[in-house]
Amino acid sequence: MHGRIIAAYGRHYLAETPEGEVIECVPRGKKSEIACGDTIEFTRTGTDQGVVERIAPRSSLLYRSDAYKQKLIAANVTQLIIVVASEPSFNDELLARCLLAGHEQHLDMLIVLNKSDLPQVSAARERLAPYAKIGYRVLELSATQNVEPLRALLHGHTSVLVGQSGMGKSTLTNALIPEAQAATREISNALDSGKHTTTHATLYHLNADSHLIDCPGVQLFGLHHLDFATLERNFPEFLPYLGECRFANCSHSHEPDCAIRKATEEGMIDKRRLELFHAISSR
Repeated sequence: MHGRIIAAYGRHYLAETPEGEVIECVPRGKKSEIACGDTIEFTRTGTDQGVVERIAPRSSLLYRSDAYKQKLIAANVTQLIIVVASEPSFNDELLARCLLAGHEQHLDMLIVLNKSDLPQVSAARERLAPYAKIGYRVLELSATQNVEPLRALLHGHTSVLVGQSGMGKSTLTNALIPEAQAATREISNALDSGKHTTTHATLYHLNADSHLIDCPGVQLFGLHHLDFATLERNFPEFLPYLGECRFANCSHSHEPDCAIRKATEEGMIDKRRLELFHAISSR
């Protein structure tokens, strides 16, 4: 049988069949490399239970990594939405890391500034200005007041929401999909969530062509799988200057005749963005 993973609880998954039936599935063996959004083949082992036999080839796989392991986030997505807020203050390095992961998977990207009705929005807007300047889409809204501007940008996409805890991702999801809370309760009951770990991600249907994956808040986003050259290429503002440094292996930190540092000094590259590059590439 075929299905799409719509929820992940540790090593337990919910697969939705083309007919709309929901089956609880587990992987064969001890190792599990299944992500929310995966298309799978499974063998039914009971009325509403099955075993995953195969994961279909993916069009994309968003994940984070450190030196020891990978943490899968979502598969077969077309759009990455990073949610930040005016309050609490957001981590701009986490934002930069999420964007780098999205670039590597060739996803459309959108930064959502939530809680735009709060007085702190001016400071948050200023911190996001360098991103808008280099071409990233930035959408300001308040999830408690009006999410329709975001809804229009979800059409035709399988989008994944990522961000720190407290940014309002769940509020956004519930505003876009009022039945999401009920669906989450049903999933928890189906998987007896008291016996399993917290959900990794949950997929909701906006319509037949548009889907939304909500993920738990993240505080760290490791990019151990990206090498130095990939990081360079995925800072869009660096592209006009790559290959112009005196040294081919320039780290853009201290070498003489560095084109990236020169562009920063001339105001062509935002100073904080270069600082973020150094922080990320040195880890």
